[in-house]
Amino acid sequence: MSETASVTTPAATDGSLGRTVRWLYVVGGGIGLVASFVLMVEKIALLADPNYVPTCSLNPVLSCGSVMATPQAAAFGVANPLLGVTGFAMVLTAGAALIAWFRPPRWFWLALQAGTTFGVGFVHWLIWQSLYSIGALCPYCMVVWAVTIPLFWYTTLHNLERGHLTGRSSGAVLVRYHSAVLALWFVAIIALIAVRFWDYWSTLV
Repeated sequence: MSETASVTTPAATDGSLGRTVRWLYVVGGGIGLVASFVLMVEKIALLADPNYVPTCSLNPVLSCGSVMATPQAAAFGVANPLLGVTGFAMVLTAGAALIAWFRPPRWFWLALQAGTTFGVGFVHWLIWQSLYSIGALCPYCMVVWAVTIPLFWYTTLHNLERGHLTGRSSGAVLVRYHSAVLALWFVAIIALIAVRFWDYWSTLV
């Protein structure tokens, strides 16, 4: 059977998470794009004036300026926000196409899987670097973390459910408890942040 794309109502072929995925790509892609764009503007302002204090530098822990000055802020030789602007623009476009009832071929979903997998891996590397190497958090970066994780999670679940990854439908248990797994994922990250910076947080109580 040919894998050419077609335009049709997706309800019968989307699986239980189809609607969630479509809207997540639009909403999550839009939020990530805005956060990345603002970060890019702040980075440009900092390059133009080394004394500039970014609007997201709020205290010793929540400090975009501290993060932007590190090599990790340009991990691939270009500013990370530029990667975000490009990547989230593609996510938003994909979401708009899916909402418009575009039924993509398998390779389209595999490309989204590859992109979101790279994104979530990069995000977790940045989380580790922020906590244990840089010692500061970037609020706008944290917004990007918060949207990248569910983008990866629900893309993976959808692809498992529709058989795009294994050739047959799988992951029923994960799909059933999708929100619980995602909640635990975020709780684990919040716990790591709380423990790492507890000495500072305790001074605010």
